[in-house]
Amino acid sequence: MIFVTGATGLIGSFLLRELQTRGLAVRALHRGAAPARLVLPGVEWVQGDILDATLLASVISSDVTHVFHCAGLVSYAPQDEDALLQTNVEGTAAIVDACLARPGIRLGYVSSVAALGQPTEPTGEQPAEAQQIVSEKATWDLGASHPAYATSKYLGELEVWRGAAEGLTAVIVNPSVVLGPGDWQRSSTRLLRYAYDEHRFYTKGLLNFVDVRDVVAHLVRLMIDLPAGPSTERYILNGGAYPLGDFLRDVARAFGRRPPTVAVPDWAAEIIWRLEHGRAVLTGARPLITRDTARAGRQHIYYDASKVQLATGLGFRPLSETIAWATEGLKTNRTSPQAVIS
Repeated sequence: MIFVTGATGLIGSFLLRELQTRGLAVRALHRGAAPARLVLPGVEWVQGDILDATLLASVISSDVTHVFHCAGLVSYAPQDEDALLQTNVEGTAAIVDACLARPGIRLGYVSSVAALGQPTEPTGEQPAEAQQIVSEKATWDLGASHPAYATSKYLGELEVWRGAAEGLTAVIVNPSVVLGPGDWQRSSTRLLRYAYDEHRFYTKGLLNFVDVRDVVAHLVRLMIDLPAGPSTERYILNGGAYPLGDFLRDVARAFGRRPPTVAVPDWAAEIIWRLEHGRAVLTGARPLITRDTARAGRQHIYYDASKVQLATGLGFRPLSETIAWATEGLKTNRTSPQAVIS
């Protein structure tokens, strides 16, 4: 039996289908009603919350051999800081504790490249556009300022490492921006919607991306197809880096929509996020752009995925293939621009 959290999300839903295709028995956790599209043979749905330790103790039972912890909150809105800590840190701690109570279980934790931290700012001897390569050896700078989301994923990873120190066998994957035909309103799929909505503006910088199908393929290979290693390892999952403006233009064209044309300079982005912050404070609404999203991508960072490719023998799809597949999936299933696609 395999237990999956976050099975209604982008990664979790594709993972669920892959496990079901393999004929594996799956138990999946959900908070609301189990979605009809994911009511699959061999999948047992359990309603509950990852913060419910009693529930986790019962569903991660003696017949469970693998746990895929895909549940997580992705948000850069200031008002979600407490929710990020609850879901991404406390929730992960609860999963780790439940796994430790069942010796022999193997845990797969979906983290993020955000948990690797950021390289130091370019010095005067290094131009700002110089590409900086980040690998799994990156260390978290405790003295630096980090987005709340990144901090929550880093602290979530620490819970997994704690479990590993207590005897838990685990695999950590750190995907970059995951692309696929997911929920139109959530997470990385909002990038695709931004292009669909024909916004004129975009910020400069690089987008590191990975196809959700590749995330699932590498994760399943590491967790199920390959024997457990002697120690916990983490692996970056990244298909490449692409200029954000080019990405949005390619997505817009794939949708048959007007692409963005105006690059927002850094100084203007700094003004916009401050205005948005003031609007959010006054109205309680979530800001359209935050300090963290305004500054994301300014550094030319490339996340090196050579370690996982060596371990799994698998590659990554090119961005053009992912854009064509994801946009076609959204066009086929979407009933209106406001519809929720999963």
